[in-house]
Amino acid sequence: MTDVRCPCGTGLLLGECCGPLHAGERAPTAERLMRSRFSAFATGDTAYLLRTWHPSTRPRELELDPEDRWYRLDVLRTERGGLLDTDGVVEFRAYRRSPSGAGTLHEVSRFVREDRQWLYVDGAVS
Repeated sequence: MTDVRCPCGTGLLLGECCGPLHAGERAPTAERLMRSRFSAFATGDTAYLLRTWHPSTRPRELELDPEDRWYRLDVLRTERGGLLDTDGVVEFRAYRRSPSGAGTLHEVSRFVREDRQWLYVDGAVS
């Protein structure tokens, strides 16, 4: 599976893009974490999603709809979230298909970096 295109949209193979993050590497920026989380939604990796979710807002469990197919990610804006920052914001639009039809998710997500690890906190969906 690492020799397929990464769902996050960089054009790289999954094994050279989000795959190493799913396997345990730390994301260097909030945007990279957000992209890797999108790829985790696309590949059904709930363990990674929970592991990269801040404990203060993380659900006890997470069940993804296996019929949803997340296929495209557009990063619209980032604020902070760099190598030296402790927080960041990433605005994105994600596209999905399911048997009930196609849809988009527009979210402004908040991230924090604790112990040199970026974590998803929450997001405002519109």
